[in-house]
Amino acid sequence: MATPTADIPLSAAGNAALFKSIFKDHFKGLHGYACSIVKDEATAEEMVQNVFLKLWERKEQIEIQQSATAYLYRSVYYECLNYLKHAKVRSAHQARVTHHFSEEQPAVDNAAVKELQLKIHEALKELPEQCRTVFQMSRYEDLKYKSIADKLGISVKTVENHIGKALRILRTKLADVLPLILIAVLMSTKN
Repeated sequence: MATPTADIPLSAAGNAALFKSIFKDHFKGLHGYACSIVKDEATAEEMVQNVFLKLWERKEQIEIQQSATAYLYRSVYYECLNYLKHAKVRSAHQARVTHHFSEEQPAVDNAAVKELQLKIHEALKELPEQCRTVFQMSRYEDLKYKSIADKLGISVKTVENHIGKALRILRTKLADVLPLILIAVLMSTKN
């Protein structure tokens, strides 16, 4: 599919309007091509955007002896291959860590986990009400500090102070069971 910008040398892409035109003309096709490689639309979009970002950042140094289309497709191909290679390495590393951890750590039985949960619950009940609310919104609802501040009508700094206070109190109250908490957390992330 020939486009008006297909044979424009990329060295001319330093012009913002021309660059935008190249992006618009090629994005859809490049996205489809990347999607066929990485099998995920969002990742494919990221790969194409990475190629255009690198192109823009290096526009002064790049000298292409071919068409923009050929260069862009080749760049997307290599960007996708690099992504897949890194994903494979991350996956292999995670598998090694999980395997190593499962061999090294003894299993935590349910009774110990329940006792631990009870102690955590008791320690949380001893926190001041607002401090407990902020801590639970952060840790159990996975809300960002800004979201918590907005919901409770307090400042982000106040949220930070409450979280710090909660962690100090919990650290003191749970000092005798911190090793068990660590093991339980690690075991739960393994599953």
